Amino acid sequence: MTPFFGNLLVRFNAGFLILASVGGLATDIAGSFFGRGAEAVLLNNAPGTGIGFIEAHGLALIIGVTLWRTAYSRNWHAVLAAVHVLLGTANLLFWQFFIAADVLVVGGVTTAAHWLFVVAHLAALAGSARVAAASSH
Repeated sequence: MTPFFGNLLVRFNAGFLILASVGGLATDIAGSFFGRGAEAVLLNNAPGTGIGFIEAHGLALIIGVTLWRTAYSRNWHAVLAAVHVLLGTANLLFWQFFIAADVLVVGGVTTAAHWLFVVAHLAALAGSARVAAASSH
């Protein structure tokens, strides 16, 4: 993969992480502190359990902003593949939360996006390795 398209993928990923995490944080805060929104049913009478939601979405926001502002490196593809394996796996392991909160569409879209980013970043990493190997000969 050329640096132009690699950077485009990283930027697109950063935008996704920023937008999805801001939406997630809004939902987390509404459910944790105000007993409102989709997560209210999950956090009813135990708002402190929202810490994991807030940490995960907060870290995704930090990663997204960092990616948006940093210079492109093909190494980001490995990091981002790992980030999305973690997030996609967590969504699958805790799928019941999407059912209980009645947000299956959100769960489906975000989980699919995580796994699409895994595939895209692994393909970009493999492609950039081939380009680097070809240019060294």
